[in-house]
Formats: sequence, C-alpha cells, structure tokens
Amino acid sequence: MKRVNILWDFDGTLFDTYPAFTLVLHELIGESVTEEEILKQLKVSFSHAANHFHLSEEEINTFKSKEKSLSPEMKKPFPFVEDILKKANINVIMTHKPRDEVQVILDYYQWNEYFQEIVAGDDGYPRKPDSASYRYLHEKYTLDLAIGDRLLDLLPAKEIGITTCFFQNPTPGADFYLDSYKNFFDIVRF
Repeated sequence: MKRVNILWDFDGTLFDTYPAFTLVLHELIGESVTEEEILKQLKVSFSHAANHFHLSEEEINTFKSKEKSLSPEMKKPFPFVEDILKKANINVIMTHKPRDEVQVILDYYQWNEYFQEIVAGDDGYPRKPDSASYRYLHEKYTLDLAIGDRLLDLLPAKEIGITTCFFQNPTPGADFYLDSYKNFFDIVRF
C-alpha cells in the first residue's frame, strides 16, 4: 500500500467527542429527551441538533461554553487511529471546531506532529458541505482520502474527486466503511 495523504474530520472521526457533547446537551435540555435522541441529532450536525431541540441563542452559547470547558480527557482519540496517523504520508484536518479548541486537544494528546495543516471553523472558509476548504487542502497536498463520520464530511470530497471513507456510519455513498480503525490497512487500499 502506498503512503496516503488523508483529510480528517475532527469530532467523531479522530476524537470520540460525541459522548461529551451528548452529556452537556442532555444536562442543558433535561430529562425530557434521551441521550440516544440527542446523539442521533448531533451526528447530523450541531446546528441541526440546535434547531431540532429549539435551542435559544443563550442555550447555544451555554452549550459551547460548557463543552469547551470539559477536560480533553473526556474527548479521547479513537482506538488505533494513531497507528494510521503514523503510517500516512500526510494528514490534514478540516473541522468546524474553533482552532483554539482543536489545539487544546491536540496538545493534550501530543498529536501536533501528525498534522501538516488544520483548517478550523474560524479560518474564514464556508462550512461543510461547501467544498472550498477541501479544494484548498487538495490543491496543496494532493489528497488521496477523506475520512468523516457524517455525510457533510464526505460530500465536498466527492464533489472534487477525493476517495471517501465513512467512520461508524453505514450511509450509502462512501468508497470505504470502517467501524473501527483496527483493520484500516486491510480495508482501505490504494
């Protein structure tokens, strides 16, 4: 297998952040909604969940503040993902998360060395599924693969011709599917 250039989503792809997000949103909304329902809506997107649960601007700000204050220990990397990062030729991140929040987590796990570039939510690019940030990264690094956990992570990659991989998502349309990174090199082949 050749050493690939990979574009990674952050939340739910590199790091298992959804349990922390679900906990904070459940605390905010209350017992009237199950954690399973919250997770289901968050897996579409935070904006979708905020609309679905009719969150006010104040509640959205409270959620963001509480989530940001959680320890990175609550936002662990997925098992075996570091093995892929080490073997890849180039790794880049495209996320809606603000840069400072990404940096806190990468610093905590000492993962900065794995990433050549991060395009964060506050870098001025339109939000996914707009492909502008993907085009920028692809033109700079000639990306082979985009890995994400939601459809909006893969749509821009598909639009510009990058091979796609869904992580823990069976939605049709990806080139590869992974439930775990353990067998990545057996499943994703170039």
